Amino acid sequence: MKKILVLGAGELGLSVLHALARLRDQGRAPAISVLLRAADNRTGSPHPKAAAMRAWGVDIVEADLVASSVADLAGIFADFDSVVCCTGFVGGPGTQRKITAAVIRAGVGHFIPWQFGVDYDVVGRGSGQEVWDEQLDVRDMLRAQSAVRWTILSTGMFTSFIFIPAFGLVDLERRRVHALGSWDYQLTVTTPEDIGRLTALIATSHGSFDDQVVFVAGDTFTYRELADTVESVLGRKVERILLTVPELKAAVAANPDDTMRKYRLAFARPDGVAWPQERTFNFRNGIAVTDVATWLRSWRDNGGEPHSGWAPDGQQGHAG
Repeated sequence: MKKILVLGAGELGLSVLHALARLRDQGRAPAISVLLRAADNRTGSPHPKAAAMRAWGVDIVEADLVASSVADLAGIFADFDSVVCCTGFVGGPGTQRKITAAVIRAGVGHFIPWQFGVDYDVVGRGSGQEVWDEQLDVRDMLRAQSAVRWTILSTGMFTSFIFIPAFGLVDLERRRVHALGSWDYQLTVTTPEDIGRLTALIATSHGSFDDQVVFVAGDTFTYRELADTVESVLGRKVERILLTVPELKAAVAANPDDTMRKYRLAFARPDGVAWPQERTFNFRNGIAVTDVATWLRSWRDNGGEPHSGWAPDGQQGHAG
């Protein structure tokens, strides 16, 4: 592997780039580039991520994933042996299909698509989340060809997302924990820092994970266990509220354009959004990761400042 390209430098992209740079400095990774949208040349200011990229020895490639055609992107990707997509859904519907088509057209050696989320094969189509259906389109495209090797990482929800009040799962300020569908349903979560480290390791494993779905997890828990953890770490009781599937469906029907309501309904299911730790790449390789209790203790010990949270469909994070 001679050159690797990371698409996007949001919080997840930066975690992947930082981890790759460390591996490269150890002689375990190739030269690294990042694809970013062109800076505004009218202001004469450097790209806002340029300083960090220079410090890490990462080259910047400028392109607009939304405006560029498949042919344009394929021309860029053809210069790289591996592409890791960390852009999320900021480009709108169809962007991930376009990126995948360009990767295949370019004949890239190895591709890690933006699939850092749930087990879309189990969830299937018609979950109520249109972007999840596009994720299945990407899988179909990759499985229908043999020129490009690929690896999909299933990571579950970003850990910080469950503590965003707008999502309505854990509200630390109001001391509330909601269960989606059932107190016995499970969730898998992973921090972006852990995803970055694990993605970098898999991206540089030279064929060990070709054409596979690899599962990772920072933590897997039931909603009941989540409420218990919040109470144990913070030393205070929380109000426990069950949101049933009929209630969640009614909420979506009342406001079908509300993304958070759609996500709450999508995660109210007994399968596809969680997997046991014993099944994961990190567990089998003895790699330490951050569980929810550790995340909460860090939040508490740093003064309990509200976390900024991550937009569910943006390149800075997601719920699935």
